[in-house]
Amino acid sequence: MTITYADIPRPIAAGLIVLDPLRGTPLRVIGMQFNPDSLQRSLAPLATQADGQGDRSEALRLIGPAVQTWKVEVELDSTDRFEVPAPEGIRPQLALLELLIEPSSARLVANQAALAAGTLEIAPVESPLTVFVWGSSRVVPVRLTELTVTEEAFDINLNPIRVTVSLGMRVLTSNDLPTGHRGAQLFLAHPMGKERTAALAAPSRLAGLGLTGL
Repeated sequence: MTITYADIPRPIAAGLIVLDPLRGTPLRVIGMQFNPDSLQRSLAPLATQADGQGDRSEALRLIGPAVQTWKVEVELDSTDRFEVPAPEGIRPQLALLELLIEPSSARLVANQAALAAGTLEIAPVESPLTVFVWGSSRVVPVRLTELTVTEEAFDINLNPIRVTVSLGMRVLTSNDLPTGHRGAQLFLAHPMGKERTAALAAPSRLAGLGLTGL
């Protein structure tokens, strides 16, 4: 049997989803043009004490989910994506990513007007919830902690046409979000999925470690 390109399943895309913080409904889906070659993840236990400090009875106690930071490098290339390059290059795609970490211009104007009217304190406004998606089994709420843009090629109007974006994210856990928040619900599905996956791992034995007992 001959296998053609049409027979090969198309890979799903990683990406980001912006949700309404109150209703939890999707506001925008940002799919990645190319899936990153690597996903860097760092996990640190959230313990009751720092190493070498505190009560000995607290040494093994955990007070919440691990602190997780994830990092990916996203590539954008207008010459590959479009048959006819857009006149703005890939600035629209960059703008979508950059607006994830900035308040809207309407909010900034409203804050300036409130200050001019004599308001002494401007309360922070809750931003949309950002969710990072890396396959259907890893869907986690995140806060972007880093967005580094490297523009590598330009058109004749100096619009970027090839860009690498480094995205740093901190996973928001049930400790970070209010009870009942849509983000907290999404996070709780993540460790539950890991527990189911861990149950599939083949068991090891003490003998394999050169031990007969402990």
